[in-house]
Amino acid sequence: MEKSPMSDTAKQQHREGVFPAFRKSGEPYFRASLTYRRKHISLGSFLTPEEAHAAYLEGRRILEDASCTPETYIEESMLPFEKWVCLANFRDNSLYFGNPIYIGKRMFYYYLSPSRVLKFDPDDLFYYSSHKIMCRGNHYFVADYGLQVSIVSRYGIKPYAREGRDYRFINGDSDDFRRENLEILNIYHGVSSDQKNGQHNYTVRIHIRGNYIVGRYDDEITAAIAYNKAIDVLHKNGVEKKFLPNYIENLSPSKYAEIYSSLQISRKILDYRQ
Repeated sequence: MEKSPMSDTAKQQHREGVFPAFRKSGEPYFRASLTYRRKHISLGSFLTPEEAHAAYLEGRRILEDASCTPETYIEESMLPFEKWVCLANFRDNSLYFGNPIYIGKRMFYYYLSPSRVLKFDPDDLFYYSSHKIMCRGNHYFVADYGLQVSIVSRYGIKPYAREGRDYRFINGDSDDFRRENLEILNIYHGVSSDQKNGQHNYTVRIHIRGNYIVGRYDDEITAAIAYNKAIDVLHKNGVEKKFLPNYIENLSPSKYAEIYSSLQISRKILDYRQ
């Protein structure tokens, strides 16, 4: 008599940590899981009971052997790298996160890969434990309310900002996002800072089918207002592009108007037509 799929897979139930299951098509697969410190942890789904059991044994080994760290992960592992990090952190810090986070001293590490590790302040732990970081080149972002949000925006850095021009990592490590390591150089749209002979000079640029220099100014507040004035002039001249104006804090309307009216901007902006 031909045996049913259930009778075949039922024999595998003696393998610790392995649980047979069936897809809607009737095809069997095997789930691996374990319980550690009263927490049930799923390790994933596998095609064979042997693979599921090997994943279970590997999970137990990570939880019981402190020498198993994210840095010792190998590609031949039965468990994905993210799960390896989660288990190592749970073992050492008694906190289980779904994201590949490992808590260290006065910071935590977010592992994108064994060699690509981001560093954050403890204050950011709650946010990144519930927001998965994704990477495109050197651009890091999370999905937030259906939008892709650059992680630098959490630190007052504009999404279009360029490292070295608008902000810098003080210790030179561009994966260290601790606030003490971030210095914002330019906080206003279109404003970049140049330093000559120990003095700062602020250049304002605006993009209209190419970059145009609005002017150069002695301080960043004046430069930010110059950018706003350039926007107003361009709109008056028929340019329909939507620009983000600069918001200037701690400046009275009368002082803003005084600076605005006295500002000189490039003739190329004044004469520009759509």
